[in-house]
Amino acid sequence: MIFSTTILNRLVTTSVVTSAIAFSQVFTAIAQAETLNGAGATFPAPLYERYAREVKKKHSDLKINYQGIGSGGGIRQVIAGTVDFGGSDAAMKDDEMAKVKNGVILVPTAGGAVSVVYNLPGVNSLKLSRSTLPAIYAGQITNWNDAKIKADNPGVNLPNQPIKFVVRADGSGTTFIFTNHLSSISPYFKGRIGANTAPKWTLPNVLKGKGNPGVAALVSRTTGSIGYVEYAYANQNQLKSALIQNKQGEFIAPSLQSANTALATVTFPDNYRVFVGDPGQGYPIVGLTWMMIYKQYANASKADAIKKWVNWVLTDGQQYNDDLNYTKIPSSVVSRVLQTVNSTVKP
Repeated sequence: MIFSTTILNRLVTTSVVTSAIAFSQVFTAIAQAETLNGAGATFPAPLYERYAREVKKKHSDLKINYQGIGSGGGIRQVIAGTVDFGGSDAAMKDDEMAKVKNGVILVPTAGGAVSVVYNLPGVNSLKLSRSTLPAIYAGQITNWNDAKIKADNPGVNLPNQPIKFVVRADGSGTTFIFTNHLSSISPYFKGRIGANTAPKWTLPNVLKGKGNPGVAALVSRTTGSIGYVEYAYANQNQLKSALIQNKQGEFIAPSLQSANTALATVTFPDNYRVFVGDPGQGYPIVGLTWMMIYKQYANASKADAIKKWVNWVLTDGQQYNDDLNYTKIPSSVVSRVLQTVNSTVKP
């Protein structure tokens, strides 16, 4: 059988066109793949790392990189425009938001407890009252067998040794949540230290750790120490957490349930910025964490990717919060946030 040159040319042309279409589809898929780089709070870092793994199951074209550098670092990088999104447990202040060239939206993603962790061999259920805990971190109580700590813990054999204080070395939303609570219940602490991401501590025997991991590591290996970390880090490092007295006078251990109880009555304003100083029930040292995203991105691909990411986090992603001992964002708030994000974020 003899094929004409015309038929052969048609076959070759068809093959080339088909291949071109196939390659075009591949290149389009590659072009649509997007990497989002984020940095900030270490408080939600274990959760965001889980999110980054799980989101690929639904959006294989989306890659998320998140670096836990502290809330202060996250806010600075958002202001500088060097990340696609930031993370902070201390909601941005008005003056900070005003510095963001492309505008900013605060997206609440989770809540959680801040554990007061300690390393005292033989002391398994340390209780700290509303008067004692602020006094410890204001430097008024510096020894473990102080009369006030003994009064909170009758019958407990507290050692006669100095308290070794562990605080954050970096600007920290976890520190803000902690100091915000202490400032809410103690005028002395508020006047001397105050609610701050990077307070000027006036304490003896101070050790400083970078991020929640750094504080957890220092407490773990330092006998006689006390520190504060996000609840998930206390669990991961098998640290003892003190029972903290709440507004109702109850001594409560940090847990997912007690954090949910504390955050159940939180009202979210239009900008979703909430400061929980002294909740009426549940575990008293709790807070929220936010992603900070821009209102305007460099191109449509980046804007679409950030919307895809936020929509997933606040819907499918919330199922992983419980697994890692973070509270979920209420569904009524989620719908409001997504409406804001989907209508506001533009290329």
